[in-house]
Formats: sequence, structure tokens, C-alpha cells
Amino acid sequence: MAPVTTTGAIVAAAAISIAVLSYLFSSKKPNLALLKKKKKKPRNGLIDAIGNTPLIRINSLSDATGCEALESGKLAQGGVVTEGSAGSTAISLATVAPAYGCKCHVVIPDDAAIEKSQIIESLGATVERVRPVSITHRDHFVNIARRRALEANEAASKHRKADQMNGKSLEQTIDYTTGGEKQSLALPHNCKGGFFADQFENLANFRAHYEGTGPEIWDQTGGSLDAFVAAAGTGGTVAGVSRFLQVTRGVMYTREEAEGQRLKNPFDTITEGIGINRLTQNFMMAKLDGAFRGTDLEAVEMSRFLLKNDGLFLGSSSAMNCVGAVRVAQSIGPGHTIVTILCDSGMRHLSKFCNAEYLSQHGLTPKAIGLEFLGIR
Repeated sequence: MAPVTTTGAIVAAAAISIAVLSYLFSSKKPNLALLKKKKKKPRNGLIDAIGNTPLIRINSLSDATGCEALESGKLAQGGVVTEGSAGSTAISLATVAPAYGCKCHVVIPDDAAIEKSQIIESLGATVERVRPVSITHRDHFVNIARRRALEANEAASKHRKADQMNGKSLEQTIDYTTGGEKQSLALPHNCKGGFFADQFENLANFRAHYEGTGPEIWDQTGGSLDAFVAAAGTGGTVAGVSRFLQVTRGVMYTREEAEGQRLKNPFDTITEGIGINRLTQNFMMAKLDGAFRGTDLEAVEMSRFLLKNDGLFLGSSSAMNCVGAVRVAQSIGPGHTIVTILCDSGMRHLSKFCNAEYLSQHGLTPKAIGLEFLGIR
């Protein structure tokens, strides 16, 4: 993450109600003994941020994709990692699973931008596209991913028994249907079983941001920030960062968005992967002050504004985060530092969020010249 300005600015730490937290410390402050460093010189815009990129170990991906599972014995080399994802987490899983000697199987809603599936498959993972339904339905993409891990465990058990009985290896596959066509997931020879990464409920998600993102934000702002804002998908980012910054008060999310109140329609929103509509284990760890609601059109307008004015080609989640950052700035006034996350590129949204024809079909053609869509003239 590039160094950021620390006075009177909105800065990006580069996750549809936007969970907002104010930087209000309780009496129990985080241990900052290792974080008291001299403020780094801020970068002046996008061009000045190019070069001198630090080498990092991506702890969040390691935690989410099997390092902890491998240590606990829940996943072994030769196993299969499964996940239900709208795209971004799945891309990360597909990238790092081979480094642990594992295959990756992703279940994704079929209304997600097709290029996400293409990227995942190009990384060597298998993709199962399913119709979008409520999490309360057995065929929600997350629930199917959980079943695929169980099926891989069952296949591995049968393989071990066959090996013990006659020394012959069985062909191991998991059959499924995607896009109306029958497909098979070929399991590795001597498959060691499956592991469901469970990004929504696995608290490794929260811990990665509590131990990584939160301290990094504190370090790069020198502790001088007034608010952090991020849209919630799993809730891991906002929970981990908020807990580290020791923000108090309660959680806000709308009752009408609670799961079971309605089934998801493919065109409810084009901002894929965000919009907390149930209290996940990760989200329940958050310490929040309030929430703002953003619209699809605001996210579209924000993405075009930032591309034109800052050279930032953002996806829908990042654009919505910036909408939230402006809302916070309007509520607390000038002279404050607000941090958000730029978590997805527009390259993952070419067929929908960044497609003029698609947006026109859904009445989302951007028309703003500046930020008037947020009341700024």
C-alpha cells in the first residue's frame, strides 16, 4: 500500500450498505509499540505512486486459502479447496492453492461478470456457475461449495478403502451441472480430501485484517486518521480494521436486507460481492458507528469520475467504497483524514459494470460532469 496523506484528505488503502466507523479510541488503545515510525512522505497522485513497490508476503491470502488448514490437518497437499464466491476471493484462492499443492474448485453465481470465471479458469481452477438464490436455499453458491468439499472427502475415503482392499486406484471425480451442461471435477490421484474455505464465517478472514490491514493503515497514516469506511461483503475487512482501531458503538444494517426476507434477483444490483445481508461470524466481530446506503448509479458515476480525474480504473466494490468515503467526509466536515480500500480493478468488470451497453439497458448510464451525484457542486 502506498503512503498516504494524513490531513484533510480521503485516502485509499488499496471491501449495499456501507459500514462506517469513526476513529474514536476507547480507553483500551491498541499496542502501537512497533508502529511508532516517522511519517512517510505522501505520494502526489497516481503517477507519483509508480515504482519503489515494496515486496510483501500476502498474509490474508495465505490465511484464507489453507495455511491454517494445513497446519490443523483439515487440508493436505493433494486436497481440494472449495469456495463460494462472487469472484474476487475466488481469484485469490485459485492463485495460491497450487502453491500449497492443492486444486481449487469455485462455485460462483451465474450473474457475476463472466470475466471473473474466465480468470479463475485461466489460473487452473474449475468453476461451477449456478443460479443466484438466497443463502437460506440449499443451492446457494456458498452451500454448494460446502457440499463439494464434503463430496471430495467422501471420494478420498472411498479411494483409501479401495487401495487397502485390492491396491487399485479408483478414478475420482465430482459430477455437477453448470450452464445446463454436465461437468466433472477430476480429483487429484490419491486425493487427500476437500476443505471448504468459508470466507464468510472463517475468522481467519477477520484476523488477516486485524493483524495486517489495520496496523498497516495506522502505520502509514502515523495514527492520524479520523474515519475508515468500507463496504461489507463477508465483513472481514471492516471487522478486522475496526477492531484494531478500537472503535466503539453498534452495528447498523437494514432489516429489509436480512436473508430470508427476499430472494436475490440477478438484477438487484450490479455491485458484485458487497452488500451485507446477514450477520456473518466475521461481520459480528466489527466495531461500527453507523452505515450509509449507496446506489448502483452512484458507484458507476464514482468509477467514471475517478478514471477521468485520477486515472484509477476501479471495480464496483472500490467505487462504492469511495462513495462511502465522500459521504463520511460530508458528515464530519473538511480537515479530516478518511481511509478506504480499493479492492478490485475495473478489469474484472468489463462485461457489466464497465460496459456502456449493459449499463444503458439497466438505466445506469453515467451523466455527471463532476460529483454533483453526491450533492457536491
